[in-house]
Amino acid sequence: MSGEFPVIQSAHSLVAKHVTKERWDRVKDIETKTCGFTIAKACACAIEFDNQHCGIYAGDWDSYKDFAPVFDPLIQEYHGISGSSKHTSDMDVGKIKGNIAEDVPVHSCRIRVGRSIDGFGLSPGITKEQRVGVEKLMANAVQTFSGELAGKYYPLAGMQESIRQQLVDDHFLFVSGDRNLTVAGMERDWPEGRGIFHNEKKTFLIWVNEEDQLRIISMQMGGDVRGVFERLAKGIKAVGDSVKQESGKDFCLDAKYGYIHSCPTNLGTGMRASVHVDLPGWTQHGVAKLQARCEELHLQPRGTRGESGGQTGCTYDISNKHRLGYSEVQLVQVMIDGVNTLWKEDQAFMAGAPAPAGAPAAASKPSSGKYKAMEAQVNGPFPNIQSTHSLAAKYVTKDIWEKLKGIKTKTSGFTLIQAIACAVEFDNQH
Repeated sequence: MSGEFPVIQSAHSLVAKHVTKERWDRVKDIETKTCGFTIAKACACAIEFDNQHCGIYAGDWDSYKDFAPVFDPLIQEYHGISGSSKHTSDMDVGKIKGNIAEDVPVHSCRIRVGRSIDGFGLSPGITKEQRVGVEKLMANAVQTFSGELAGKYYPLAGMQESIRQQLVDDHFLFVSGDRNLTVAGMERDWPEGRGIFHNEKKTFLIWVNEEDQLRIISMQMGGDVRGVFERLAKGIKAVGDSVKQESGKDFCLDAKYGYIHSCPTNLGTGMRASVHVDLPGWTQHGVAKLQARCEELHLQPRGTRGESGGQTGCTYDISNKHRLGYSEVQLVQVMIDGVNTLWKEDQAFMAGAPAPAGAPAAASKPSSGKYKAMEAQVNGPFPNIQSTHSLAAKYVTKDIWEKLKGIKTKTSGFTLIQAIACAVEFDNQH
């Protein structure tokens, strides 16, 4: 039972908008059949933290049905679908037209999906026994893989240090400590029931019982997106066939919401198809213009260090933007076509074509544009830190400011106000 209507700290989240008191009261006394999940557990991150955009997780497939008065309008707004929409899955690589052009400077390609096995809870609500059951099914399933899919499963519990370090070096290992996953209930009983599989060439991976029951990943160097997608399709089928043969269970596939995931933002395909690609021409004109162009192409640009890891150089992670309402084939096609288009435009910019219209142009020199570098001031008054929830706001107290405000560093004359300039200027810093 979930009790009285809570204070939702993430006041601008989708939870704050769609979890009204009236809807809360309709579902607050429900506990799901599969693992006893409640609406309070579903909304835990939005209740606990003030920085969530979505802020809700499902504890099992039942959650999407039992808490539909909350989930349905939230999902419809996030994914831009209607209440009567249906989802279609299509993993037929033969329907993909073309590939990334050979002259496009792509470093690597990666496509991942999530899958959940019917009858088991999702990570936020799964019981200890269910989690171990999923792992057992997967440990047996991977033993049936042959050819390029053949490899080895590594359970996290009791993992040898040499194996752990190798998985870290390969950037394969998922770890505990994420506060969102912790509060959402996904790190209970860590590390039991969790593990990683990879094939011999390290081009096919499965994460077991991380944010989703299964994260199935295909990747390789270069830009052969078709090849990566084909391997992914084979791997998904191999997992599904083995699980079906051993347990009689299928993947959770909903007529409206596609493949079921713990986070509603991943519903549908649960697929993120991405490449790391050099775009020096777009870099000259600024990230804002690239982001605007990607929006037009239904793509999402990131830095190569992940969702919040920042951007370095001219290499970008470009992926499909949508998950629900489109098939896997459609989303891979959008990514291929979009990256080819971006590269053609990039070449034109490098040859002297004018900057694209729309988003503001990148500053041509440090002193131009809206923003300027903070001057090396000393002994100024305690600043107004716009990013009120940032680490700077927490640790740069007035007392600490008074102790350090008069210091200039020996090497370059750097000051404290320059160090925290972004937190002072902007309201979105972490």
